[in-house]
Amino acid sequence: MSTDPLLQPYQLRHLTLRNRLMSTAHEPSYSEDGMPTERYRLYHTEKAKGGIALTMTAGSAVVSADSPAAFGNLYAYKDEIVPWLRELSDACHEHGSAIMMQITHLGRRTNWNHSDWLPVLAPSPVREPAHRAFPKEAEDWDLDRIVTDYADAAERMQAGGLDGIEIEAYGHFLDGFWSPATNRRTDEYNGSLDNRLRFTWRVLDAMRERVGPDFLIGLRMVADEDWDKGLTREDGVEIARRLATCGKVDFLNLIRGHIDSDAALSDVIPIQGAPSAPHLDFCGEIREETKFPIFHAARISDVATARHAIAEGKLDMVGMTRPHIADPHIANKVAAGREADIRPCVGATYCLDRIYEGHEALCIHNPATGRERTIPHVIARSAGPTKKVVIVGAGPAGLEAARVAGERGHNVILFEAADRPGGQIRLAARVPRRRELIGIVDWRAEQCAKLGVDMRFNTYAEASDVLAENPDVVLVATGGLPNTDIVEGADLVVSSWDILSGDVKPGENVLIYDDNAAHQGLSAGEVIANGGARLEIVTPERFFAVDIGGLNHVAYARAFDRAGTRITINKRVLTVRRAGNGLIAQIGSDYSERVEERAVDQVVVEHGTLPLDEVYVALKPDSRNGGEMDYAALIAGQPQTVVRNPDGTYQLFRLGDAVASRNIHAAIYDAIRLVKDF
Repeated sequence: MSTDPLLQPYQLRHLTLRNRLMSTAHEPSYSEDGMPTERYRLYHTEKAKGGIALTMTAGSAVVSADSPAAFGNLYAYKDEIVPWLRELSDACHEHGSAIMMQITHLGRRTNWNHSDWLPVLAPSPVREPAHRAFPKEAEDWDLDRIVTDYADAAERMQAGGLDGIEIEAYGHFLDGFWSPATNRRTDEYNGSLDNRLRFTWRVLDAMRERVGPDFLIGLRMVADEDWDKGLTREDGVEIARRLATCGKVDFLNLIRGHIDSDAALSDVIPIQGAPSAPHLDFCGEIREETKFPIFHAARISDVATARHAIAEGKLDMVGMTRPHIADPHIANKVAAGREADIRPCVGATYCLDRIYEGHEALCIHNPATGRERTIPHVIARSAGPTKKVVIVGAGPAGLEAARVAGERGHNVILFEAADRPGGQIRLAARVPRRRELIGIVDWRAEQCAKLGVDMRFNTYAEASDVLAENPDVVLVATGGLPNTDIVEGADLVVSSWDILSGDVKPGENVLIYDDNAAHQGLSAGEVIANGGARLEIVTPERFFAVDIGGLNHVAYARAFDRAGTRITINKRVLTVRRAGNGLIAQIGSDYSERVEERAVDQVVVEHGTLPLDEVYVALKPDSRNGGEMDYAALIAGQPQTVVRNPDGTYQLFRLGDAVASRNIHAAIYDAIRLVKDF
């Protein structure tokens, strides 16, 4: 039997959890009409297949109609969820994983202008900046109704075959009574801690009466809002003590901080550049004080930190939630002695930022997550003939194509002009705060080496070099080059790449024209601002950083605010001209004829990239498919069979930015969904 602390079973009352790894509740927004249908089920089942002990679903399933879904939440208040839950729980149990669901009334953490258009409800009419609703203060009949709603929801979860439930109590309705920041009531639900817990006890009593003593119930709770306006550590620990000794609760899943704004949330859910496991020691202290089962997740990104959390007695179950989005097979790989093969979570938080921007969760570099029906997490070896696959370019698309082709058992040659792989990722990772991104490259390079991919660096491959290998398939993943030719006077400007690479030193008075609104321009801006330059960022967008989600926005906003950076929206740089030793940027807008001028010594233009496609164009005439991609086959997960030139000897395809300027996820997704069928 393994002596690894992470692989030891954990007994939670009658439930035996097979190891100490869990995925905490989060809402991937895969639901359909509030139901956990096939996509939702396959997402959690994959983690069960991967050996996880407990997958906590939903984030959170809403118990009442006046808790409208903020980001794809499940509808725990509808009876029709029960058969879907039964399918979900049966699938996870079949693979040895326990499954629970987090339920909640969102309180003020939602908005009113969708679903049934009911007023947002909270203990007191205190607005939450993040969701912007002005809530109604809950009346006595509201409280009676919501207590019943919680009990009804618990009964549905039990009927659905789940192993237990977790009540969300940080930033939502329940803990809104606990915190001085959100409880302004003048009745028996405010004042002493006994009063502020009154509604909590009502909910727990009603749930226990409905589901009995054996169904597991826990709370994901804030034990310290770390805020001069909010719940103190002293009161938070006392609440944890009372819950631990009340006989109605089976575990606590601890959070530290508050989540009413993007800036506050980013300290609760830290992204890349933040310290590892910042709240772990705090949770260990609460566990020591309460002697009660404690769960926790917050930037526990690697197996070594997770193992430390268990070995040192800081946690009973360790949440590796974003890491399981990156690799749902962590437990199995640990058990098999394959920790080096775990696809790393790089802290990009593309997953959560997509959710908060109204999209579904996707991992920045695992396109199979959330697409389990069509994209495999484990690439099967091809049953067909071995092919010679030649790839030009070792950025994220080229590396992924090489990895997948290698897993399929093909002979793979990878040409790269630079002396190492990575492409644009290597530029992005030069920003100290974002250096973890290099894990996307390093993991693929290591996998390619294990698979015997012939990686040839310092080789600027031309068509003749490719054809000399007699390929069956050619994949052009050469990326693109910065497109700065969108302003008059483009010969006077530099690109974001110039700044990030260090090829051009930032000036003292810099204007960035960001007509992309993604990481590239903002990362260059962060480098410039941190270097002490005077900086203005001009964008034609109607709000700042439109393609950056709330959590990543915070890191940039902090850097720019510290530096006094000027942010100008709704404006375009029209021309750049010389003026003595400096430059004059003329700025206009789409809304009037008025123009302004800025005297600066450097203009940086960010407008994505244009494809670097010379080798592709040269190879098209002799290819069998003329470079054509059958999109219908690609979407359906079927092989490419287009023949435009019967005399052609190879198939030819472009990937990633060699097609058009997009992002890391798009490049990797291009590669895997094409090459998995070779």
